[in-house]
Amino acid sequence: MPDQAGDARRAAILAQAREEGSVAVAELSATLSVATETVRRDLRALVDAGLLRRTHGGAKPVEGAGFETALSHRATSMLPEKQRIAEAALDELGNAESVYIDEGFTPDLVARGLGRVARPLAVVTNSLSAAQHVAEFTQHNVYILGGRVRARTQASVDEWALRMLREFTLDVAVLGANGVSHERGLTTPDPVVAAVKRAAVAASHRRIFAGIHTKFGVRSFAHFADIADFEVLITDTGLSSTEAHRLTALGPRVVRV
Repeated sequence: MPDQAGDARRAAILAQAREEGSVAVAELSATLSVATETVRRDLRALVDAGLLRRTHGGAKPVEGAGFETALSHRATSMLPEKQRIAEAALDELGNAESVYIDEGFTPDLVARGLGRVARPLAVVTNSLSAAQHVAEFTQHNVYILGGRVRARTQASVDEWALRMLREFTLDVAVLGANGVSHERGLTTPDPVVAAVKRAAVAASHRRIFAGIHTKFGVRSFAHFADIADFEVLITDTGLSSTEAHRLTALGPRVVRV
């Protein structure tokens, strides 16, 4: 017999998780007027369906082909960690003269920090926000990729962006991802976004991943790179030293800040 009440409850939990970025067992129990064990069963069902990922005391949404978090949420979640990661990424640029800045909030923080780089840089990006930040720094030239702009991330995708990327040879690319795993490498929910990231990987001599520890162990929908494609993976100390060592065995350095 269909459990309509349970289905409705789980749909509400999933909607709240996607809206707020996470849910807590105790709060859901109070809001839904059900026992905490009922909430835990609902969370287990959503985790088993691949829609949520358990955290201490609650759960977070899994990004996939049908869902990805909005830029507004990314701008407020784990901000101190993302700022440290961006600073470390800037330190990894070395003597690069041309840089690709990916879409996403952590790469955007890298773009904001390029003002501290005195030498002229050619900065290529598909992010409207990153382009605006870099354009304020008179020592740099910024090149924004054309194409369709995705409302959720304010970044350009599709053939125009890919065609422009094929014309560039870049010293280094700073890239984000929705998931990083041993089995699937680096992944993102949308195939058109994956295509742009893949083209940036192909166009660059060096690649830097910049992202928080919750990206690791996650597999999203569309693959765009292997872990071995990267020179360095920069994340926060939420990633265990054991997992960092396992990733290093695949090729890149792992920096935890």
